[in-house]
Amino acid sequence: MRWMVVLAILGLAACDVSVPQSGGQSAPQVALPAPSAGSPMAATQADAAFARVARTVEPVAEQECARLTRGVNCDYLIQVDTRPDAPSNAFQSLDPSGRPVITFTASLIREAHNIDELAFVMGHEAAHHIAGHIPRQQRNAIAGAVILGGLAALTGLDTSGVESAQRIGATVGSRTYSKEYELEADRLGTVIALRAGYDPLIGARFFTRIPDPGNRFLGSHPPNAARYQTVVNTMAELRG
Repeated sequence: MRWMVVLAILGLAACDVSVPQSGGQSAPQVALPAPSAGSPMAATQADAAFARVARTVEPVAEQECARLTRGVNCDYLIQVDTRPDAPSNAFQSLDPSGRPVITFTASLIREAHNIDELAFVMGHEAAHHIAGHIPRQQRNAIAGAVILGGLAALTGLDTSGVESAQRIGATVGSRTYSKEYELEADRLGTVIALRAGYDPLIGARFFTRIPDPGNRFLGSHPPNAARYQTVVNTMAELRG
């Protein structure tokens, strides 16, 4: 029973493959730009844009997946959560067969200002799978649960206390590298969006409108400025 808390962690989906680093000097530091003056697309326009992005980004993501991985299911399923109460979100998960699934909520699609934003987000989510972030997160969660649960058992805590320690350890373990995972996905997502014919720099302006998580200890996402910087640096390398 005590391992039920760990099994629950294993169901986590990545929100968020390294691309070789350039041997030259890094791009200069940039600040997060001011929010764009545009506005969300009309509902019918947004739906058509999403369908177009899915058609063009999916094959590129599958090509990158096949190129950078071995023995991994690269047949992406892209779906929309149409529930009206579903918050604005996009995430990658795995179905029971191991097939990668990219889910956009309808509210996120309606909040996009242009196709480049949708393409960048889709590339980012596809990159999570290519980088193996879900299994890596699961391994980190198990390690955290084992370590903290073991320490709790050594101190003489009862079953409830050990289970609580495992739960905390699994949570800490699953978030240990989550910021790095997001930046990895931003980097490869930039490559995927660009190769699919979109402008990642325009797409990354999405970060100017979403809440900034800051640099919290054990936070799940890095600061928005760091993510935008990653896109700028990646584009400089690709164009260089």
